[in-house]
Amino acid sequence: MNESEIPPDGQPVDVYLDLLRIRMDPDDYEVLLRMVEPVLQAIEEQRPGAVDLNLDDAQREEVSQEIRDEAALVIATAVTGRLDNELIEIDTGDAGPVRIVTDSDTASDPVRRTELTEYIRERHRQDEELRGIAEASDLPTDF
Repeated sequence: MNESEIPPDGQPVDVYLDLLRIRMDPDDYEVLLRMVEPVLQAIEEQRPGAVDLNLDDAQREEVSQEIRDEAALVIATAVTGRLDNELIEIDTGDAGPVRIVTDSDTASDPVRRTELTEYIRERHRQDEELRGIAEASDLPTDF
């Protein structure tokens, strides 16, 4: 869908949610809404900080990867105002596979994907180094 197909008064996130509502199983769609509503509200209110999902621990564990992916894309649409976001998986070696949301141009550009991979690897290396320092200093390591 391109920008010209969005109704003038429609927000991209509303359009995307409508498409998902049509495409998804109703129960899965309800789970998705419970996941994204607090985040969308925080974005709308421009509230910084962590946002709790409207799911209990058991529900969180049962959420499929497909629903998690769609939730990430809904939030990306709300943040960017774009409907061309894509979720890609990058194998970073030691850090394992990482799923990220990016624009379609970056997703299809091998050079940009390589840059993302290197950036994620470096961040993982730094995190592990900091975790080691924290552990050696008897500080919390759950950052």
